[in-house]
Amino acid sequence: MDESRRSPRPRVFPRGAAPPPALCGFLLLLALVFTVSYAVGAAAGPVAPGMHGTAPGGGGDGGDGGSGGPDMDDMGGPHGGGH
Repeated sequence: MDESRRSPRPRVFPRGAAPPPALCGFLLLLALVFTVSYAVGAAAGPVAPGMHGTAPGGGGDGGDGGSGGPDMDDMGGPHGGGH
């Protein structure tokens, strides 16, 4: 008779604590899209293979001596006032 009085094992999570199936499906689809996107990007290779990032300390193989590009004062344009 003691067994009939025992309460059933308490659940760790309440019944409503599980995420809805639509959310699980959405997250699975999102992970699949990112995985396929990464695979396609890796197969395509780099966008600009000749481009290199800037090296710390002003060094690097940019070739312009670290001047930051052409002199902006020599450029004609709409703000030039009729140069």
